Amino acid sequence: MSPQMKKLDPPEKEPGRLPGKKVYSSRVFEVFEVDVPLPNGRVSRQSWIDHRPCIAVVPIDSEGRLILIRQYRPAVDKVLVEIPAGNMDREAESVEACVQRELAEETGFQARRLVKLFEGYLTPGYCNEYMYYYLASDLFEAAATPDEDESIEVMRVSIDQAKRMVEDGGIEDSKTALGICLAGEYLKIGNR
Repeated sequence: MSPQMKKLDPPEKEPGRLPGKKVYSSRVFEVFEVDVPLPNGRVSRQSWIDHRPCIAVVPIDSEGRLILIRQYRPAVDKVLVEIPAGNMDREAESVEACVQRELAEETGFQARRLVKLFEGYLTPGYCNEYMYYYLASDLFEAAATPDEDESIEVMRVSIDQAKRMVEDGGIEDSKTALGICLAGEYLKIGNR
């Protein structure tokens, strides 16, 4: 560390949230603002989103095809191709239970086998949303019950087709691109 750079002690905080003034609240997230002291002595007003943890799941059927979904996303005013995903919004729900619930809601399947591929922050520059990525296999039918605000179309593609969709812009959702790459690597090394 250079002599001009002082080490900043992190502010006291609640788990998952910096202290600050709540400026907006919704059913999924809250927006906060706080003045943050910088190493150069200045103070900067920062905003961030406090978001529930979430899951993303890459389902693979008995023929080795990925089950993807197409759904309209108002924030970008487009229908996007995605892997199933959702918020952990049930009291005391485990990550795996959330994966199974979202998989059933969005695709009409659940899995006898789940493999955790990765977990991490999605956009830590302004949000603490933390996502768990799973591969789901040995699928069986379950009731598809999308949320009232979802209109979902299920589609099946090979892993190679999915990778080409990422390369040619047919898949624009970054969580989906990452999920496909993680699943492809996992399957390639023979861990099926």
